[in-house]
Amino acid sequence: MAKVFTDQNFEEEVLKSELPVLVDFYADWCGPCKMMAPIIENLAVEYAGKVTVGKLNVDTSPSAAAGYRVMSIPTMILFVNGEAKETVVGAVSAKGLVQKLEQALNW
Repeated sequence: MAKVFTDQNFEEEVLKSELPVLVDFYADWCGPCKMMAPIIENLAVEYAGKVTVGKLNVDTSPSAAAGYRVMSIPTMILFVNGEAKETVVGAVSAKGLVQKLEQALNW
């Protein structure tokens, strides 16, 4: 199951994580975000223990989204050692995200 990130836990759960972290910046009203939800959930299960996969609602946690200049949703940002390494904007295939996650595991 995908983790839930908020402005309050972002630093601890994402920036200080020893594992790579994929953050899905989304909103409940966003159609493309809803399309990505099952992909994000599947990746959370598939990469459990290797990559932390989670979601951050931009409506309820606007500070983290603003800090990373998230202007369009969905936006997925891959963090490695607290640093934003890859950004994917818009609905994408599971295959595209898997490629990014596999790259992160080899950094």
